[in-house]
Amino acid sequence: MSVNTSRRTMLLAGAGVAAGFALAPRILHAQGKRTVRAVMHAALGVLDPFATTAYITRNHGYLVYDTLFALDKASKPQPQMVQDWTVSEDKLTFDFRLRPGLKFHDGAPVTSADVVASLKRWAPRDVMGTRLMNVVDRLEEVDAASFRFVLKRPYGLVLETLAKPGGPVPFILPKRLVEIPADQRINEVVGSGPFRFIAAEHRSGDRVVYERFDGYVPRSEPPSGLAGGKVAKVDRVEWLEIADSQTAVNALISNEIQVMENIPPDMMALLRKTRGVVLQPRGIGNFMLMRFNSAQAPFNNAKVRQAVMAAVKQKDYLDAQIGDDSLAQECPSVLSCESPYAAKIPGPEGDLEKAKRLLRESGYKGEKVIILHPADLPSGSAMAPVTEQLLKSMGMNVQVDTMDWNSLLARRAKNLPVEQGGWSIAWGLWSNLDLMNPIINLNLDGRGARGYVGWADNPKMEELRNQFSFEADPVKQQVIATELQRLSNEEAYSIPLGGSKVVTGYRDSVKGVQTDLIMVFWNMELA
Repeated sequence: MSVNTSRRTMLLAGAGVAAGFALAPRILHAQGKRTVRAVMHAALGVLDPFATTAYITRNHGYLVYDTLFALDKASKPQPQMVQDWTVSEDKLTFDFRLRPGLKFHDGAPVTSADVVASLKRWAPRDVMGTRLMNVVDRLEEVDAASFRFVLKRPYGLVLETLAKPGGPVPFILPKRLVEIPADQRINEVVGSGPFRFIAAEHRSGDRVVYERFDGYVPRSEPPSGLAGGKVAKVDRVEWLEIADSQTAVNALISNEIQVMENIPPDMMALLRKTRGVVLQPRGIGNFMLMRFNSAQAPFNNAKVRQAVMAAVKQKDYLDAQIGDDSLAQECPSVLSCESPYAAKIPGPEGDLEKAKRLLRESGYKGEKVIILHPADLPSGSAMAPVTEQLLKSMGMNVQVDTMDWNSLLARRAKNLPVEQGGWSIAWGLWSNLDLMNPIINLNLDGRGARGYVGWADNPKMEELRNQFSFEADPVKQQVIATELQRLSNEEAYSIPLGGSKVVTGYRDSVKGVQTDLIMVFWNMELA
C-alpha cells in the first residue's frame, strides 16, 4: 500500500454524502431505462476518430463505429464487418465482401464506397495505414458490397492493419462525412456500431451519452477481445466526466456509477474491502513513456536526450505514479515487456553523475525546458513533478506548464520552439496493445516532420521498420526488433518509464464486463 492510501481512504469516507448529492442531478433523466453509468480515464475532447491517438476518442469510437477486422483476445485479426475474403496466389490481390444488413445510424446502408472513402481518409493519418498504402497499387470498389486491394508487392500485415486497435483506428464512416477537406475535423458522429452517440445530451466536462442502436446486426460468434458478437444489452451508456478520482471511486462505492474504467492503484486497498465492487485486471497492461520534442532545442541534441536517459530511474516514476509494487513492472523496452519482441537491452540507468557529465559534454547552455503536465489525468499526474525535480538536479532550466489532458494533446501536436508555444517533454500513456511490434508502435516512427509527435528524424529506424514489415521469418523479425529497440534507447527519442497492470472496477450488479484488450460496453448487462 502506498503512503497516500490511508489519507485518501479517510477523505473518501468523509466525502460520501457530498459526492452523492453532487451526482444525483446527472442521473435523473435516465430513469426507466437500463443505464450503465461509467467514469472513463479522461474527458472526451475530440470526436473525429481519425484526428488523434487519444484512447478516450478510440473508446468512444468502438461504441459507435465498426471495423472491417478486429483483434480477438489472443490479438489475432478476425472478420468484423467483412463477411468473407480471398487472396490471390501471388498474394497481390485481396478481395473482400461486406456482411449483409450493415447500416449507419442515419438509416443509410453501408457500402464499399463508404469503406474505400474511410480508409483513404484514415490511412495518411496512421503509421500502419501509411505503410500499407505505400504498397497498394489500387484500392477500389468492385460493387456495392465488395472492395479490393491490389498490391505492388506482397505484404504480410494487411489484415493486421485493418484490425489495428489503437488510435486512429480504421473505423468505417459514411462517405459523405469523410470526404470533407483534409484540414477539417469530422464533428458529426454517425457510425454503424452497436450504440448511437446522442449529440443533444453531450455536455463537455459533464457527460457523454450513448443509446442502443436497434438496427445493428451483431456477428454470431461469441465475443472475444474486440471481435465477435457485439450485442448491446443495455439501453443507454453514460460517461460521467468526473476529474477527481476520489469522487469517482466514492460514486462507485455508493452505486451512483456502475463502472470505473481505471482504478487508481492507491485506491485498490479500499475497493478490495468494499462489498458489491468487483476488481477485474485487464488482459493487457499499460506503459509509460517520456517523449522528447526532438525537433526543437534543447532536445534536438542527442547528447541532451541521452543525459536525461542516464538520469532516469524507473522505480522513482513507478513509485510516484503507480505506488503498488504488485502492479508495477520495470522494463527497458519501448515495445513493453508484454511484447513477444521485447529485448533485454540497456535502458534508463538512474546515474545522476553520468547524466551531469553528458549534459556538460552536450554544450547545453541553459535553454528552457517546457514540461507538459496533465493535472486532470490521474494515470499521468505524477510524471511531470518527478521529471521537474530530476532535471533541476541535473542543472537544467525547467518550467512546468499545467493543463487538462485534452489541452495537452492539442499543445503536443504543435512543432514549435518553446518561445512560440511549443514544448520539450510530454508523455505517452500507452496500452501495451499499441506497443507490441515495431510497426504499430508510434515511438519507433523515424519520419521526422511527417511522423509522430516528437518528430524523431532517423532514416535507419525507418529502414529497419521496413525490413520488419516485409520479413516473413519470425527469427529474423526478432533480430530486427531487437536492433530497433537498441537504436531507440541509444538515441533516446523516448524514455521507457515502466509498465503496470490495469484494473477495471464495477458493481456486481453488472454482468458480462469484457476487459480482454480494452474495456468495451457491448455484452454488458444489468442483473
